[in-house]
Amino acid sequence: MKHLSDEVIQFFHRQAFTVVSTIDRKHRVHNSCKGIINIQPNGRIYLLDLYLAKTFANLKRNPNISLTAVDEHKFKGFCLKGKAKIVKTDKLSSRIIDAWEKKLANRITKRIVRNLSGEKGHPRHPEARFPKPRYLIVMETEEIVDLTPRHLKKKEGEK
Repeated sequence: MKHLSDEVIQFFHRQAFTVVSTIDRKHRVHNSCKGIINIQPNGRIYLLDLYLAKTFANLKRNPNISLTAVDEHKFKGFCLKGKAKIVKTDKLSSRIIDAWEKKLANRITKRIVRNLSGEKGHPRHPEARFPKPRYLIVMETEEIVDLTPRHLKKKEGEK
């Protein structure tokens, strides 16, 4: 497993979601949006999936996975590549479910505040209609790709 720096961990925690890529039956890339529940310095990442659909089927056939997140404003991003395992919801600890519910409440709160401040968004608060998580994806990171363009990266010694 690949160790994750504090910079990478904090970057992913700040994102509302991450794009999860898996390989489908025809060997093509399948992308879906998922929320990270926990990310550990040892490279283990926990994501809850709300549906038993394509991502689930793809991971059962092929455990290769990548997570991609970008911050368009800062022109920065990372892609984490590795292997995933599926954990059924009946095996989940209450700590993981609590973390999911807290993250969901934060998303709903942010949407309401944005709507109240005049930002146009989805009028129905889609997060409030999410189903309960169906399973947990546990990823072990094998590779870290910094998506920040080389010329925008800070040089050693710069602040």
